Amino acid sequence: MNRRLLLLVLCQGFFLTNNVTFIAINGLVGLRLAPDAWLATLPVTAYVAGGALFAGLVGRHQRTWGRRRAFQLGLVVAMATTALCGWAAWKGDFWLLVAGTTLAGYYNANAGLYRFAATELVEPAFQERAISWVLAGGILGAVAGPNLARWTRDALPAEFAGAYVALALVALASLVTVSFIRFPPLVLPTLAAPGRRLAEIAAQPVFIVAAVACALGYGVMNLLMAATPIAMAMCSHSFDNTALVIEWHVLGMFVPSFFTGSLIKRVGAVPVMTAGLLLNAASIAVALSGVDLMRFLVALFTLGVGWNFLYVGGTALVTRAYRPEEKTTTQATLDTIVFATMTITSFSSGALVTTQGWQWLNWGSVVPVALIGAALLWYVARQRAEARARPA
Repeated sequence: MNRRLLLLVLCQGFFLTNNVTFIAINGLVGLRLAPDAWLATLPVTAYVAGGALFAGLVGRHQRTWGRRRAFQLGLVVAMATTALCGWAAWKGDFWLLVAGTTLAGYYNANAGLYRFAATELVEPAFQERAISWVLAGGILGAVAGPNLARWTRDALPAEFAGAYVALALVALASLVTVSFIRFPPLVLPTLAAPGRRLAEIAAQPVFIVAAVACALGYGVMNLLMAATPIAMAMCSHSFDNTALVIEWHVLGMFVPSFFTGSLIKRVGAVPVMTAGLLLNAASIAVALSGVDLMRFLVALFTLGVGWNFLYVGGTALVTRAYRPEEKTTTQATLDTIVFATMTITSFSSGALVTTQGWQWLNWGSVVPVALIGAALLWYVARQRAEARARPA
């Protein structure tokens, strides 16, 4: 841990405050404003779709302007778009809300690179721990996000409009913080070291399994998390109970980050990712067993820990897939895949939970969990075959 990394951890905390608040309120605001109930999670979907849409552009901006200026631009976008969402909630304009969350996807894709920037602030031996520590900054979001939504819910006459305005102030605090971080210059492609074609990088087994784990792990988590506020409202739980469940879920996502990096360093990324897979399966089993408050809480907490192991493990694994001059392109590609998957699951969650119910939503989650398992088995088998083929 050093000063620059500590400030980046704080920026991650502000970023997750934004994301957790968005998750806690966007579905409910969408449910109030949407012309049809099945469109309720479209604002959440638009946020991650915007991330997929802008991830490539963010990568180019990082290469052109460097980490700090690109991160600053992302935070200016965050301030503008959360204010726009607040105006949409005030006016009761559903489609303006969708437009605002889509544009906010630039900030989502931009701040998603904090975890990779962390590896540039430490020595190579500490990269896994740096990724883990930055993601641990999400604990601030776990505590602040649900409480911010609760405290500002009725701050303005339009429900939750005050929460969006508060998020603009959170982005301002993050803008000030990131301005004090000096990032080392990025290694750019040159004639002597132009880097490989993206297709060649993406065809590597290490990239494939990292992308599957990150994308589908995030997809399952997003599918269930985005639907939880709506599912709990449909089960007659209060918003205070919903905020409590979301808070514990996000704590599950980020508290393990205090030790996930060290665990990966000790036993390897694949065993940690396998543990995450098993936790996801356990989460689905608990969710299918009932809809009381404790089952929602345990299922979402377990889901959060499973996500952490898959996402931190996949992020650590993908750093083996690129050379220094290929960094921004590969990172942007991985995040484009992650955001595209989240777009599908965000939209599906609203449609499934409002038409088929919480039970079928969880049964549907079995498929991506099984695909992650298949990818990990394939990768392990391939690694063992390559080890046997090496000369003694």
